[in-house]
Amino acid sequence: MDRLPTFPWDKLEPYKKTAAAHPDGIVDLSVGTPVDPVPELIQKALVDAANSPGYPTVWGTPELRDALVGWCERRLGARGFDHTNVLPVVGSKELVAWLPTQLGLGPGDKVAYPRLAYPTYEVGARLARADYVVYDDPTELDPTGLKLLWLNSPSNPTGRVLGKDELKRIVDWARSHGILVFSDECYLELGWEADPVSVLHPDVNGGSHEGLVAVHSLSKRSNLAGYRAAFIAGDASVLGPLLQIRKHGGMMTSAPTQAAVVAALGDDEHVRVQRERYAARREALRSALTAHGFRIEHSEASLYLWATRDESCWDTVSALADLGILVAPGDFYGEAGATFVRVALTASDERVAAAVNRLT
Repeated sequence: MDRLPTFPWDKLEPYKKTAAAHPDGIVDLSVGTPVDPVPELIQKALVDAANSPGYPTVWGTPELRDALVGWCERRLGARGFDHTNVLPVVGSKELVAWLPTQLGLGPGDKVAYPRLAYPTYEVGARLARADYVVYDDPTELDPTGLKLLWLNSPSNPTGRVLGKDELKRIVDWARSHGILVFSDECYLELGWEADPVSVLHPDVNGGSHEGLVAVHSLSKRSNLAGYRAAFIAGDASVLGPLLQIRKHGGMMTSAPTQAAVVAALGDDEHVRVQRERYAARREALRSALTAHGFRIEHSEASLYLWATRDESCWDTVSALADLGILVAPGDFYGEAGATFVRVALTASDERVAAAVNRLT
């Protein structure tokens, strides 16, 4: 299908086989998929809602919308929110891939995203047959025809965080040119050496949500990747039409998942516990990689270490595969990542310890 790039993960299969042949087994640090248990209170909410024979609504239950509004105000500092400012989605990847199409973008319209970025931003533009451009600083882009600007802070893959002043500068520029900003903030709860801030914070947006939408996911913060639980929040004039389109498309979060999200957003303790797990794994892997000759850049937030030995990323992938460790090559995220690898923190304590032993 020439509309889409080659699915990048297929290229990693030979290295996965090499790593899997290690006598002590593979340590898979390539994909950021959670491995820790779903918290009990979330499982209970899901089970309690299991007898849901009717269709759920796209907009979600009033209880879910209350939970989304409350969390945005409490955690992101959003002000003046109501139900029109939130919309559940079926996992954030679905939203990223289909957003340009749902916004009605097409040939001649431009979508912009960071030079080093999650590949699905490009996929979304391609599916809509829109043009796409990459940036280091979005305010240096030609705004002509630019309809959608993706921000990603904390970044996947680099873990870089945009500060309040930088976000405000970008938001002001986008508004001055009538460009819609979608801010992918799925790793916002996982700041290590920085305190990530949302575009919905009044210090960034001046107290107005105009032209701004934030994307959030429960996959990483609550180990709910298997539930497909995410939401968008922000400008009601953007979310309203998206709600209608998604109604026509039947893009509904399941009723048990909606109940699980209410429970998850109402509890901060499980997020704290999970953060501590990731912090310990991050410190162990960071020290081991540094001792092995790697340099870590950015990585002040998110679930990854952005590491380099100043060689081809595929040479690094191969060398680590020989140690039974699988990582993601940096060029999956753009040509600028050609000498880096992305190392995920999403492995069990036992597997992380195995990787540390092999590296040191």
